Amino acid sequence: MSVIADHMSRELLAAVPDERISEAAQHMVARGVGAVLVMDGDRLEGILTERDILKAVAAGLSEDARVRDWMTRHPETIEASDSTDHAAALMIHGGFRHLPVMDGGAIAGIISIRDLMRVALQDSAPRGV
Repeated sequence: MSVIADHMSRELLAAVPDERISEAAQHMVARGVGAVLVMDGDRLEGILTERDILKAVAAGLSEDARVRDWMTRHPETIEASDSTDHAAALMIHGGFRHLPVMDGGAIAGIISIRDLMRVALQDSAPRGV
């Protein structure tokens, strides 16, 4: 059984609720990630994803829009010791592509659907390789 801790990203990108959404988006682009964890100190407040930003743009995003206005509050989380199968089931049934990972009540990482695809395909090679 494959566990989350073996596949999650520990290099977290975080934003604060008062940060401008445009700044958070720029950081996401620079890091090549689709989500940023929204933190208040050590506490997870939410997650801001590509979909959240798309909703903000569609609604006429203003220059002063803040992360807190568009983030997903109290996102579903998963424990580092949980299985990757459990993460996949949560994502499919919840309709999202990123899960914050907790360990002992503290944020430990994030796992994405792309990470889970790597697990699923680790024994496969692309055609012609």
